[in-house]
Amino acid sequence: MPRVLFLCSGNYYRSRFAELLFNALAQERNLPWTAESRGLTVDRSTNPGPISPHVVVGLRLRGIEPPGEAIRRMPRLVTLEELARAERVIALKEAEHRPVLAARFPGWEDRVSYWHIHDLDQASAATALAQIHDRVQALLAALASGEGE
Repeated sequence: MPRVLFLCSGNYYRSRFAELLFNALAQERNLPWTAESRGLTVDRSTNPGPISPHVVVGLRLRGIEPPGEAIRRMPRLVTLEELARAERVIALKEAEHRPVLAARFPGWEDRVSYWHIHDLDQASAATALAQIHDRVQALLAALASGEGE
């Protein structure tokens, strides 16, 4: 099954929401795609737990009950193998993630698609999750039509 890999910094909030939303909506639409998420700086992060409460609330507000294993899974640091295995890699904020990709995985910074979703220090959860929702919807529509993104 083709795979999308969503990246953010801590794999706690933005990328996790994108992954879980994508998987729920792709399944609803019978699209043969799956998503995973990873972080670029999980090893430097101070995540207070496995997943942001904003993710769980944001999904439930959209009628999606996140799977228990997804809520319990701790954030994970991306590997080169995971980058290579994905058909599409999307980092949630170019200004934040491009330099980290260049430093940790030279050459990958130009192979990744970038969205421009602020973290909680610059945007409310409601705003950021709505933007991710819109981008995931557009991505799914493009994949369903065979256009990609």
